[in-house]
Amino acid sequence: YLRIVGLEIHAQISSNSKLFSGSQVQFAAPPNSLVSFFDASLPGTLPVLNRRCVEAAVMTGLALNCSINKKSLFDRKHYFYADLPAGYQITQQRVPIAVNGSLSYSLCIDNKMSQMVTKTVRIKQIQLEQDSGKSLHDDTRSQTLVDLNRAGVGLMEVVMEPDMCCGEEAAAAVRELQLILQTLGSSQAVMAEGQLRVDANVSVHHPGEPYGVRTEVKNINSIRFLAKAIDYEIQRQIEELENGGTILNETRAFDSKLGCTVPMRDKEGKQDYRFMPEPNLPPLILYDAKSLPANMNHQQVINIDWIHERLPDLPSVKRKKLVEQYGILPEHSFTLLNEDGLAEFFESVVKQTQMKPKKVIGWILKDLLSYLKQHSLTVKESPVSSFLLADLLNLLEKKEISSTAAKQVLAELWKGKGKTPLEIVKEQKLELLQDQKELEQICQAVIDGHKNEVMAIKAGNPKVLNKLIGLVQKKTEGRSNPVLVKQLLEKKLSG
Repeated sequence: YLRIVGLEIHAQISSNSKLFSGSQVQFAAPPNSLVSFFDASLPGTLPVLNRRCVEAAVMTGLALNCSINKKSLFDRKHYFYADLPAGYQITQQRVPIAVNGSLSYSLCIDNKMSQMVTKTVRIKQIQLEQDSGKSLHDDTRSQTLVDLNRAGVGLMEVVMEPDMCCGEEAAAAVRELQLILQTLGSSQAVMAEGQLRVDANVSVHHPGEPYGVRTEVKNINSIRFLAKAIDYEIQRQIEELENGGTILNETRAFDSKLGCTVPMRDKEGKQDYRFMPEPNLPPLILYDAKSLPANMNHQQVINIDWIHERLPDLPSVKRKKLVEQYGILPEHSFTLLNEDGLAEFFESVVKQTQMKPKKVIGWILKDLLSYLKQHSLTVKESPVSSFLLADLLNLLEKKEISSTAAKQVLAELWKGKGKTPLEIVKEQKLELLQDQKELEQICQAVIDGHKNEVMAIKAGNPKVLNKLIGLVQKKTEGRSNPVLVKQLLEKKLSG
């Protein structure tokens, strides 16, 4: 079977006020505390388009390689639901603000970080539209409560072409989109707060046959669940067809506790949204440097080129720069950007230490990141600052401590007691032995006490030498430099 996956993504625009009204946008405010007359759809109220929302959509369109339509139109999409007081949503059905873009994303082959492949998904369009309110179903009193705080908040709907074939691809594409939106600041894209909601269209068919009937899995609110929902739905459809069943064109929901999709409502009676032009909004006209009228007030118009010139470096460019500037592996650049603030932390450590970036990255990814993950901390919450880590790596680089000791110091730093690495080194006597005479005596004592090992080495088994190095390390409590110890032992044994 060929598997076909297409996504529709709703990203909440990061703006102070709603798309067509002056009400504030705020997560988890008291119910119905942010509702203007327009949001409640009182008769005689009129929409006023929010400039910031238009700019955010243009930025997003440009970052996704779209053509920006200089003239786009608003439409009413009618449906009846308790949390949609007007009985219609204002959207862009006929001519959206941006069309024909593409998004490149990378994913690992066989879970090996070292083998990454880059794929591209086409973006059909991006449209501006209003969010609906929220219905809260109170089962105990068998009633539904309506909260209109979210009604009228600006959304960008990003519609992707069905260019993907599995949950992993969809998850990677959405993660990349999320990073782009956060880099632009056009959406905070926090899935847990409903700022990025994904609907997945899934179908399967045999090669050479037309596309199968598709189902839509609605409102998936985490990237991990997205991959699971799609893969489950693909398997379910294949099994259904293998057993001689048929696929219904229906809307399904993903039950994250059970790990499966369940039917919501069928799309049999194709809903007639009775689209019509929004009579209260004129066409949205955008300009570029060429078409900008000379006598226009800049506050009144949006200049696409002006926005284009001010786009920040996108994640793909940042990754390339990290690889070129610091000589790190491409897969490491992905990890650095995937964790919020980690790339900045890494660069900050590199600036403050003599250690090579290639070595610093190991400490950042193996030691710092794994600790943060274990304790569910973000980079910003790290008890070890970039300054302290750089301090520690400098001690290691100057060969004042061994890497074993450095790990002990780091373990102490995590406790966040405000001590510097040097203070911890002094307190716990972790400095490397600088006294060569003393080290030679310890090496001699180890050789004298281990006749069998010495014979094995002389008989041509050099691996046993590591055991002796380990014993010297143990005697010096990890305070000897293993490279130096090896040289001393080899010298004594060959003498």
